[in-house]
This record gives sequence, structure tokens and C-alpha cells, in this order.
Amino acid sequence: MEGQTLIEKSEKMIEAILESYKEYPVTVRMDTENIVNKNVLIQVLEELRRILFPGFFDTNRVRSEYIKYLVGDRMEFVQYHLRKQIARVLGNDETCDQCPKSDLSNKAEKIVEEFFSKIPMIREYLYTDVQAAYDGDPAAYSTDEVIFSYPGIFAITVYRIAHELVLLGVPLIPRIMTEYAHSLTGIDINPGAAIGKYFCIDHGTGIVIGETTTIGDHVKIYQGVTLGALSTKRGQLLKGEKRHPTIGNNVTIYSGTSVLGGDTVIGDGVTIGGNAFIVKSVSAGMKVNVKNPELQYSRDSRSELEQDGFWDWVI
Repeated sequence: MEGQTLIEKSEKMIEAILESYKEYPVTVRMDTENIVNKNVLIQVLEELRRILFPGFFDTNRVRSEYIKYLVGDRMEFVQYHLRKQIARVLGNDETCDQCPKSDLSNKAEKIVEEFFSKIPMIREYLYTDVQAAYDGDPAAYSTDEVIFSYPGIFAITVYRIAHELVLLGVPLIPRIMTEYAHSLTGIDINPGAAIGKYFCIDHGTGIVIGETTTIGDHVKIYQGVTLGALSTKRGQLLKGEKRHPTIGNNVTIYSGTSVLGGDTVIGDGVTIGGNAFIVKSVSAGMKVNVKNPELQYSRDSRSELEQDGFWDWVI
């Protein structure tokens, strides 16, 4: 490029970029209006959170005599924007590539109406989640503290919203929502998972809950827990199959544990200690622990280096 003007250099660079668009079309969206707006969906989530927890995330004081109008105003915002985004993703679905816009809009409107009817139930579940977090954490001094500050409650809130949209047949949007929460909290809950009441995430960082996971009531999981699928080469061929574990009621899973596989069932009342690797079912009432490795202590750094097997562990 030596001797070329800045404009000539820029044109060559632009042409190279445009050529890459042709070479990798999966990473390009052009000449289509059926594309979701992630920023709008984040605004929708924020408004829904204010509906679910009135007075907690508002900039101004919420007065009881005006709450009816406030909720109505927020529902109008959500209805308009969520309907529009749902219509777009429905139009982008391969099963409805040429559907009339009016049909898409009507279908999206019905979905939003059905979703609104689920809000009281979502609030009921979230109440139990907040209570479980408060009851199980001696470091929590109030339920206000739990709602305001616990990343687990934020991730669960977004999941509960997204899960209802999954049940209503909405593509793409639920995953965008939960991955947004994932990016903020480090907690990855697939919106397809089925999770019961009184669900408690303690600390939360690094938790992964897969798409076909089923979790009962009164379950508590700690940071670094994976409820995942066994590694497989079948990839997309497994879509729709049960790939992730089933967790019963009143189960506690401590940090760093992986429970894997669609045939793996953890029975009611089970406690699983930290850093376990579970690929087989566990009967109800069992306690599962990894046998602690023997610790060796020495004041002589040279003798430490000579200990057989001591340096074989990589964590």
C-alpha cells in the first residue's frame, strides 16, 4: 500500500471487509427487517422487573394510590415493544418465512396477552425464591437486601420471564434474555430448563443449568455447579432430546460439582458435596461426598518437592 493515498488505502480495506461478508454470510444480516433489537429487549426486561418488584428499581417513590396507573403504563410499554420484537422473530423463523405481517402481529399480540396473564404466577415463584435465599443465608439481613443485591435473584428473575416465553413458543428472545443475565452475573440458566419453587442460588458465579434440566422445589445450588450434558459428537442430532439431569425436591449441591446426563436422576433429599462428578443417578436421601485427598505439611520446601504424587494434581 506504499505510495497510495489515505482514501485509496481505506477503499481497499473496505473492499476486503465487504469480501469477508460474502465469504462468511452466517455473520451478516442485511436486507431484512425481521431482526430482533437486543437493546429494546433489555429495556423490556427492566420494565418487567419493575412490574414484578414495584418500588425496588424505580427512580421515584411509588405511591399506592397511583400503582394501578403505573402498572398500566409499564404494561403498555412492554406490550408495544415485546409484541413488535416477537413478531420480528416469528417472521424470521424458517417455518414462517413468507407469513403476512398482519398474521405475525396478531399472533405476537396473543402471545403477549397470554404472557401478561402469567405475571401473578411469576411473582409467586419469585417470592419463594427470595424467601429461600433469605432463609438459607445467615449473611442476608433482610429480603430487601436479597432483592436489591443478590445476582442469583436477578438471574432467576430473568429466567422466570424467559421460561414463560419459551412455553408460549417464542424463539430466540428467551435465550437473548437469559444470556444477558449470564453476561452480568456469570450465572447461565437456559430458559428451557424447568425449575420449581424456592430455588436458591448461593453466590452463583459459574453456575450452568442446561436446557433440558428439571429441578424440583426447595433446591439450593452453590457457585460453580454444572447441571449439564455428557459430551457427545452427535451435536444438533440431539436437539429436543433429554440431555440434562433431573434434580428432585429438597436437594443441595455444593460448589464445583458437575451433574451430567439426561438419564441422571438425583432423588429427593440428596446432598452432594463439593467438587463431585456425577454421571449416575443418586437414590433419595443419600449424601454424596468426594473423599478428601490427604494433606501433607512441611516446613522444608525441599521435602515438599520430594513427596510422591503431590504435584500430580491440577485444579
